[in-house]
Amino acid sequence: MANALLRTDDDFCWATGIEDTFIPQTRPGMRSLEEYTLTQHYDQWEEDLQRAASLGVRAIRWGIPWYRVEPEPGVFDWSWCDRVLDVMVNRFHLVPILDLMHYGTPLWLENSFINADYAQRVAEYAGAAARRYRGLVDVFTPLNEPMVNVDFCGRRAEWPPYLEGDDGYVKLLMAIARGIVLTAEALRAEQPGCTLLQVEALWRFTTSSEEHRQQVTLDNLRQYLCFDLCSGGFGEGHPLLPLLAMHGVTSGSLDWFAVHAVTFDIFGANFYPWSYGRLEPDARGRLRHAKPARPTPGGAIAEVIRDAWDRYHLPVMVTETSAKAPVEGRARWMDETIAAVQMLRTQGVPVVGYTWFPMMTMVDWAYRKGHRSVQDYLIHLGLFDSRFDEKGLLKREPTALVERYQNFVRTI
Repeated sequence: MANALLRTDDDFCWATGIEDTFIPQTRPGMRSLEEYTLTQHYDQWEEDLQRAASLGVRAIRWGIPWYRVEPEPGVFDWSWCDRVLDVMVNRFHLVPILDLMHYGTPLWLENSFINADYAQRVAEYAGAAARRYRGLVDVFTPLNEPMVNVDFCGRRAEWPPYLEGDDGYVKLLMAIARGIVLTAEALRAEQPGCTLLQVEALWRFTTSSEEHRQQVTLDNLRQYLCFDLCSGGFGEGHPLLPLLAMHGVTSGSLDWFAVHAVTFDIFGANFYPWSYGRLEPDARGRLRHAKPARPTPGGAIAEVIRDAWDRYHLPVMVTETSAKAPVEGRARWMDETIAAVQMLRTQGVPVVGYTWFPMMTMVDWAYRKGHRSVQDYLIHLGLFDSRFDEKGLLKREPTALVERYQNFVRTI
C-alpha cells in the first residue's frame, strides 16, 4: 500500500474531491455533461486546490478527462494535467487519488464501452498516465462507480452507447469489467507498487412486500457485480449467474476473469442518503422508492461498509459521501457518518479514510436532458456553495461546514 496515502496500517486518510463526470457526447435532447467545464474548474483549478488544502486533508479525489488528453487515438496532450498535478502535489502537498475513468469515453471511440477495442484502449491510456506521473501519483481508481456506469449506459440509455434493458446492462458490465482488469494490469506493469483503490456506489434497500423480497435482495447484490467479476469472485453458486447466462455470458468469459483476477488494495465506498431506504410496489406492481418518514440517518453508512468488509475483507475507504440539503442537514450527515466510521474502527472494521465529496457545488446530471440554463441545475452538496455572479463567474463561498470539517480533520 502506498505510503503517500496511508503511512501505517492504523493510519486514517481524510480527503475531499472535485466532481469529475465527463460525458462529452451530445445527441438530440441530450447536452454534454462535463463537470469541469460546467463548474469552471478548468479556469479555477488553482483556487480549487487551494481550498482543498485549506481543509487540512491529506488527499483529493481528482480525475483526468480522458477525452481531452487523448483527442485522437494514440495522440496525447497532458499539458493541463501536468500543471494541475504538479501544483497539487508540490505546492499544496495533496495526495492525488487519481480517477482514470469517471464515466465517459473519448469522442473518437465509436460505440463507447462496447467498442471492440475499448478495453485495450483504456488500458493503454492508463499505462501512459501511470508512466508519465510515476513519482507524482501512485494511487489510482481504474474506473469510478462501474455499476452506475453500467446502469446509465446499458439499461437507461442516457449515456453512450445508449443501450436499454438487462441485455444492454450485461453487455456494458462485461465490457467495463474487462477494461478495469486490463487497466489494473497496465498500472501495475508501470508502477508495481501502486495502490489500486477501486470505487463502487453502494446502496441498501428493503421492502415490506413478500412478493418482491427476492427481487430486492438480488437488486441489492447488483452493486457488487463488477467488483466480483474483476476480483475473480464469480463462482458457480453466484446468485446473479442466471442473469449473466440469460444474456449470453459464457463460462469461458467467466474463466477469463478468474485467470486475470485483480487483487485490489482498498475498496472505495460511495454512499449518499438516497442510497438507502424502502422499495414498495405501486398500483401496477412496480417497485418504487417509498417516501421516508424521516431523513436517512448517517449511521446507515455503517451497514453498507460492514457488508463490503464482510464480502471482500479489504480495507474500506469512504470515497464519496455528502447530502443534498441545507447546511444544517449536511452538518447532521457529516456528524453521523463520521461517528459511524469511528464506531466501525473501534469494532475492528478497517475503515481507512473518509472523503466529503464533492468539495463544492456541482451541476445535477439532470442538466444533460434538461433545457434550462446551467444555473438552474446547481446542487449544493459540498463544503463550499457556488453562485454565478453578474459576470458569469461561478464563485465558491465557504459555508460553516468548512470549519466543521477542519475540526474533524484536526482532532480525530
